[in-house]
Amino acid sequence: QVHLVESGGGLVQTGGSLRLSCVASGTIFSINIMGWYRQAPGKERELVAVIRSGGTTNYADSVKGRFTISRGSAKNTVYLQMNSLKPEDTAVYYCNANRDGWDYWGKGTLVTVSS
Repeated sequence: QVHLVESGGGLVQTGGSLRLSCVASGTIFSINIMGWYRQAPGKERELVAVIRSGGTTNYADSVKGRFTISRGSAKNTVYLQMNSLKPEDTAVYYCNANRDGWDYWGKGTLVTVSS
């Protein structure tokens, strides 16, 4: 089992920044991908950014150049630095870990961007 806990969400004005954190615990030694997804009201959950164990990253087109995903030195923490936030970034942000083909999810953290 992998347990994920997110933090760092909140209310921010347009153009502001937030940093989300996700800490993984449990059987984490074979996690090969960690990432962030988001779900806005009335919409489906969508990928925001992922980082692989080798360090390669992928981003949704809507956040490229504004968001940066990174991992902590202990490899059980993943961050999402979000800059130049827009109202359309408002959503619940979920941390995801993939281990041996299984997906694990955190409970999510709410990000609200006011216009």
